[in-house]
Amino acid sequence: MDGLPEFRLHKPATITEAVELRRQDPSARFLAGGTDLIVNMRRGIVSPGALIDVSAISEMRRLASGPDGLVVGAAVTLEELCADTRIVKQWGLLAAAAGTVAAPSHRQAATIGGNLCLDTRCVYYNQSEWWRRSNAYCLKSRGEVCHVAPTGTRCLAAFSGDLAPALLVLGAEADIAGPQGIRTLPLAELYTDDGADHLRLAGSDLLVAVRVPPVGDLRTGYDKVRVRDAIDFPLAGAAVALRRDADTITELRLALTGTNPRPILIEGCDGLCGGPLDDAAFRRLEKLVRKQVQPMRTTVTPGHYRRRVAANIARRLVEKLYSQA
Repeated sequence: MDGLPEFRLHKPATITEAVELRRQDPSARFLAGGTDLIVNMRRGIVSPGALIDVSAISEMRRLASGPDGLVVGAAVTLEELCADTRIVKQWGLLAAAAGTVAAPSHRQAATIGGNLCLDTRCVYYNQSEWWRRSNAYCLKSRGEVCHVAPTGTRCLAAFSGDLAPALLVLGAEADIAGPQGIRTLPLAELYTDDGADHLRLAGSDLLVAVRVPPVGDLRTGYDKVRVRDAIDFPLAGAAVALRRDADTITELRLALTGTNPRPILIEGCDGLCGGPLDDAAFRRLEKLVRKQVQPMRTTVTPGHYRRRVAANIARRLVEKLYSQA
């Protein structure tokens, strides 16, 4: 891995200042923990002339809870999510998902904003400069062909962040700062289905915080499969939120990561509500997952394997939560 290229470093004190710096220099990149961005810079994948360090902006370090829910600033680290007793007790799904990311040293630096805005990944993209050059680059970066799907016109690099599916099933919203101020949108609307341009962040837009409603009596959980449990990104990950009344499922949400260019909230799960989770319901659940996931040859494992993994861990997690006393 090569050394870092030269760049200017800005350390704004406010969100407004950070947005203005990016507006003045669209080629600049926002930086918080840098656990993904710095690696990509050293590989020559991206070469911004300037970095805008937002890690010390007080508004983006906010971590507050109340009757209306939880507000987490985008510069809060994953370790802080795991260690906060309020989150562990009331929003345990977030702490659980954050605790599965990479290694402890990564979680001390990595932030919630960075994990939500994680670059999509592919074995043809996350390589050294000389490796990518020898393969004529790829559709995501400087090339004209997607090596995963050569006849296609869309990048299929996979999104692999762990917090996004957890926040999706909890109905989270995102605060986005831009030149016109701060706007709030459902987290699902932050993403598109194009691996080369998977975030709906235009120009100088900056993810400032996420808002999570109260969990109430929802049963929640997160599970994933990866090649090495220590540091690898998920081949497939699943987050579930369900509500049960006696033997009847009254609410069920399932979101996946690692399989598509965006984290996906599985459609059709409401059709499983109103009755018990029997074998027929589990078969319908697995069918929903296999139909909507789109794993390709973007990792060291085959796409059909990851499709089966996604369906299996989704079923296992739903069954575990449904069976809880």
